[in-house]
Amino acid sequence: MELRVKRAPRIDIEITVPGDKSISHRAVIIAALSNGVCTLHGFLPSEDCMHTVNAMRALGIKIEQPEPATLIVHGKRRLLTPPKKEINCGNSGTTMRLLAGLLAGQTFESRLVANAGLSRRPMERVIAPLSEMGASIVVEGPEQTPPLRVRGGSLRGIHYRTPVASAQLKGALMLAGLFAKGKTTIDEPLPTRNHMELMFNYFLVRTAAEGDSSVSVFGDQVPESRDFSIPGDISSAAFWLVAAAAQRRGHLLIRDVGLNDTRTALLGVLLRMGAQVREAIEDVDQLEPRGVVEVTGFPLRGTVIQGKEVPQLIDELPILAVAGALANGKTIIRHAQELRVKETDRIAAIAHNLRTMGAEVAEMNDGLEIHGPASLHGARVPSFGDHRIAMAFAVAGLFADGETVIQDAECIRESYPGFEIVLEQFTNQKMMQISTPVIGSLTPGPVEEA
Repeated sequence: MELRVKRAPRIDIEITVPGDKSISHRAVIIAALSNGVCTLHGFLPSEDCMHTVNAMRALGIKIEQPEPATLIVHGKRRLLTPPKKEINCGNSGTTMRLLAGLLAGQTFESRLVANAGLSRRPMERVIAPLSEMGASIVVEGPEQTPPLRVRGGSLRGIHYRTPVASAQLKGALMLAGLFAKGKTTIDEPLPTRNHMELMFNYFLVRTAAEGDSSVSVFGDQVPESRDFSIPGDISSAAFWLVAAAAQRRGHLLIRDVGLNDTRTALLGVLLRMGAQVREAIEDVDQLEPRGVVEVTGFPLRGTVIQGKEVPQLIDELPILAVAGALANGKTIIRHAQELRVKETDRIAAIAHNLRTMGAEVAEMNDGLEIHGPASLHGARVPSFGDHRIAMAFAVAGLFADGETVIQDAECIRESYPGFEIVLEQFTNQKMMQISTPVIGSLTPGPVEEA
């Protein structure tokens, strides 16, 4: 599938975004382990999340889907059944890593397979600690890559310091810790998104935290069945927030979006780049805060993204690189070597596509140096089979002369079904006008020069 994009007229629009991808994966798994029926509202019915749903069904969990964004999960008190065939994780690294942790605590053997993209991604970071806990994991691919053959057993709790800041790794070890004897403690070098901790607490699983980057799980617990509502995905919203921020006097309002403070670093980056950003939390009843974000565009200026910010921006870095190309001055992204082992080598993919569209970019081992503002021109750019690369450069096309064509754009369905529909709203005149700011100036914006 090819996605064709033309320059956007003035942006003045209100939207919502689909359910949070990270939370959707985790909610399905924890609900399946609970002691009863859980209804999940706002579930993201993307290809990646449906791989997790189908995996839990293969493990004996009844899951009904009366509507695309609603799941009814019949928990079985952690009692899973051996799958009748291999479990296909598709291109979802979250599915494979979380399942590895879950299956490490089972008494049967499972085989996890993946498509060509995920089959190139290393799994050593999750295999090593799970093996230390007592699981037997055989890696069938070269260089610690899938397929994985997981045989669980009697796990023991460990104190593990992760070599990288990874929410997927942390989540896998927390799930394994539910089935382990004693306490499992995970220390991270930097804080990552905390959805698994919040969800464990919501489902009444006892945990303990020490600071922002250490969490402990106590074994032999069964989550309490509860209904859960999933907020809109701030990482999906990021594409539209950058589009509005980069357009002078662009204006965007997004409602019912997740505002977990481990996920909103993007708003701070846009603020220091010169955009006016307002946010208002409206609901914290289920631990995951949600609310409204409003952005007004001003001429952006380059910034530096590095260090402890990076783990909490890892999904937003492709679109922030596009923002850098549209900003005045130099934007530097460092300490982001994790981008090299995503769905594709995102550092190389970003550099290639920005250069193809006319931007000046220097590629480093752990990041990028981008010189703006670039006069972008329409071009044919590959998605590299990566949903975030495809969406980031669709947004770049909103600021380019001529037509931009995103090749192999079907990968967008992995995380954002309906992206093309919203993109069309940005590129035509049939928009919902919201010229008057909707929420108060909770975060002050810049003073515009005359």
